Amino acid sequence: MNEDIPVIILAGGKGTRLREETEFKPKPMVEIQGKPILHHIMDIYRKHGIRTFIVALGYKGDMIRDYFLNYQNYTSDLEIDMIDNNVTLLDENKEDFKVILVDTGEDTLTAKRIKLCEKYVYSDRFMVTYGDGVADIDITKLLEFHKGHPYLGTVTGVRPPSRFGELDIVGNTVNSFSEKPNITEGYINGGFFVFDKGFFSFLTDENQMLEKEPLTNLAKYGQLMVYKHNGFWKCMDTYKDYKDLNNIYAMDKNKW
Repeated sequence: MNEDIPVIILAGGKGTRLREETEFKPKPMVEIQGKPILHHIMDIYRKHGIRTFIVALGYKGDMIRDYFLNYQNYTSDLEIDMIDNNVTLLDENKEDFKVILVDTGEDTLTAKRIKLCEKYVYSDRFMVTYGDGVADIDITKLLEFHKGHPYLGTVTGVRPPSRFGELDIVGNTVNSFSEKPNITEGYINGGFFVFDKGFFSFLTDENQMLEKEPLTNLAKYGQLMVYKHNGFWKCMDTYKDYKDLNNIYAMDKNKW
């Protein structure tokens, strides 16, 4: 069982490339086979003993608040007595996790969202991931990898056909971090970060993207390592991704 270090989940973006779904709900609440992708992401960590989640809210964040505030009602069988308006949970679905919901603003960029969550990080290290990506990643091995080197950050590198930030790697050291290259041949940023708490010193009060100054500077100072994940990884960036993930999970519920 891993130490219960917190995971900051970036759940505030507008998901403009998935407008078919995100016009009415935040992207993390878009469902894969009846369950929000946010909950799928939490389950990846929970398999490895991680129980504390800090959810950075933004666009339509009230829908995420409502989901957790009414979680028992949404996930349990109910008996509703319409005469006296009493509600009884018939098979109360008790979960062993804690969620801290932080309003980080609708137009806030990812680095500042993390900075605004700092006051709820009490441990020496913490994890961060995006609210739209799933993987069959071994979180235990990821943590062991991070603990085994002296640097401030670890990013998970993945190898799909991509449009994301490319990692220039020598061995396991990230020499540079390039956001959205035109041609990708190597590993790209797959999220699932681990940071020592000292990483907060790379974050300012400016409204910045995590993938720009904070990670490029971390790599520049030789403080960023890559955990190479060669298994399944996919993010829900477009409507096609949404359809693909639903089909994948329908065929194999253990895909991630």
